[in-house]
Amino acid sequence: MACAFAVLYSQGLVFVAPRPSQQMVQQRSMSGAAKPEMIGSSSAGLVLAMAAGSVAVAFASRKPRRTSLEAVGLLYGTQTGNTEAVATTLAELTGLEAADVSEYGAEDLLEFDGLIVGTPTWNTGADEYRSGVAWDDLIDDIKGLDLSGKTVAVFGCGDSAGYGDNFCDGIEEMHNTFKAAGAKLVGYVDASGYAHSESKSIDGGKFLGCPFDQDNEDDQTQGRAEAWISQIKSEGMPL
Repeated sequence: MACAFAVLYSQGLVFVAPRPSQQMVQQRSMSGAAKPEMIGSSSAGLVLAMAAGSVAVAFASRKPRRTSLEAVGLLYGTQTGNTEAVATTLAELTGLEAADVSEYGAEDLLEFDGLIVGTPTWNTGADEYRSGVAWDDLIDDIKGLDLSGKTVAVFGCGDSAGYGDNFCDGIEEMHNTFKAAGAKLVGYVDASGYAHSESKSIDGGKFLGCPFDQDNEDDQTQGRAEAWISQIKSEGMPL
């Protein structure tokens, strides 16, 4: 009986058909007509289906899977580089890749399960659009998103000596923006550990995020960052 043999390679399938037997050659000669040969069609089809399935399983097993680190975005806006410096420190502690928010649109934030977002405060004393960076272009659109089920933590940079009356005011605006979108906010920090006069970002004795002062207290950045990352992990940030 004629048969077909299938050899499965990582790059595809190769079928090798045996030579027709002497009996088959004689029968074809006697018929006087050359007809296409169906060599083990049922067996070959079954082997083909099984082999193709094996290849599909192999490729599926190699498909990259999303990890918890990839599910968290670390985004910042900056002018002088202070907020970027803090974001870099946070990236080193978490294994995340810090990215400038100017490269993102509001709807891009939907792809993340968690967000760590950082902003400076340039428009001091302003009621809105306080960051002075790309966040000001996004906050209205972010408020219109549905971020329910996503965890968000805010950090900010300020100057407690030069702008002590409006220290890290941008944190409060960012906090309220993501809260309006339904996100779960974490990472509130005790305000007593900072030298400042006033801030819109304090509620009940706590900052609505983590402030950093690169201008006057950069020697405390590492410790504050380590403590804060540990805190937001315990509060549900999927790191």
